[in-house]
Amino acid sequence: MTEETLLWILLTLLLLCSGFFSGTETSVMAVNRYRIRHLASKGDRQARRIMKMLRKPDRFLVLVLIGNNVVNILATAVATHLALIHFPNYGIAVATGALTAVVLIFGEVAPKTIAAIKPEFVARKGSFIIAVLMFLLSPIVSALSLLSRAIIKLFGVDPSKTDSMELSAEELHSALLSGSSQVMTEQNRELLLGVLNLSKIAVEEIMVPRNELYAININDDWKDIQKQVANTPHTRIVFYRDEMDDIIGFMHSRDALRLLTLEDFSKESLLRTIVEPYFIPENTSLLVQLQKFRRNKKRCGLVIDEFGDIQGLLTLDDILEEIVGDYTTSFDTDIEDEIEKLKDGSYILDGQANIRDVNKELKWDIPTSGPVTINGIILEMLGDNPQLNREVDLGNYTARITETDGRSVIKAKITPRPRPAQTEEDDSSPF
Repeated sequence: MTEETLLWILLTLLLLCSGFFSGTETSVMAVNRYRIRHLASKGDRQARRIMKMLRKPDRFLVLVLIGNNVVNILATAVATHLALIHFPNYGIAVATGALTAVVLIFGEVAPKTIAAIKPEFVARKGSFIIAVLMFLLSPIVSALSLLSRAIIKLFGVDPSKTDSMELSAEELHSALLSGSSQVMTEQNRELLLGVLNLSKIAVEEIMVPRNELYAININDDWKDIQKQVANTPHTRIVFYRDEMDDIIGFMHSRDALRLLTLEDFSKESLLRTIVEPYFIPENTSLLVQLQKFRRNKKRCGLVIDEFGDIQGLLTLDDILEEIVGDYTTSFDTDIEDEIEKLKDGSYILDGQANIRDVNKELKWDIPTSGPVTINGIILEMLGDNPQLNREVDLGNYTARITETDGRSVIKAKITPRPRPAQTEEDDSSPF
């Protein structure tokens, strides 16, 4: 084997080493740190080596720069020697031009592109070699790392303090909305989005409205009370004295049915079983209320306004359904039964349809900061008794009353307004 052949082999190896250091640097910096941390906690050796590099990025970068500069300088020397053999008069110029192009393509652009596309794969493959080099060159790496730290401090930067990798709730929400199905299943994404949205939703938006509560006046005739208890369609019964705002408390339907089987069932035994009411301010977020339910060991509460008037009922199941979707068996009408699609793209909605349920079903964004139902928001916008064919503006939608009893909206036709087309930014722009 001739000297020239050996030089060509050496140059090839040096270019491969240059590509290795460049690709490993990019892959380690671009790797999913949360996934690597999880794998490292499970005992994955390669993941542990990568985490060790990430914990001390200055030492890792110093090692990569040492390796990259050494192999590139050696490659320059070898390429110049080969060029002078073939082009004695202008070998240095040929070596400079050719090696620059080759290093850019095979030592920088190609390996870094591959590493950016497959960061974990490249980082795993290179972690062992980096660990060995880190051990062998530890004294040099440590000295250069200390020197670089001292220089960095002169610019007023503390190398020990790095930007936090923690995500805020808004950042995580955006990441989940734009995330790939390869990272997380659609079901898991929906669950996480449901949890994050709890902080944005007030209890009044999902409560059972006051006019839909199944409540019993404890001062009614005893036989009427027994009949109402026996025929309850809900899991929780509210008891009050004469007026709804004078609440006595709750009772679970299973406790009510148990009392009905007793021979000595009386109003006194019923009152002893009723649980004292638990009150919830109407502007409380679902996340806060979920924590309060847990802390106070409660499963339901009455939502009240600033004056203490009863507005509705909220249960733990209502909050959980915001996360996982409807799962309880209910006598309520399904949202599909309250929506009728028309050929022109508009919809006929029942006045008692819940706005949040409509938004979920149709992917709409009717405002939810005020009334809970379609009837409620139309009446609020009108500020008057509803009249047939009256139209109101609901943000990006127009609502027209199609059926009314003079006091409330029974049905309304909702028509989405055409929205202006959004133009995407030109990716070719340098800015």
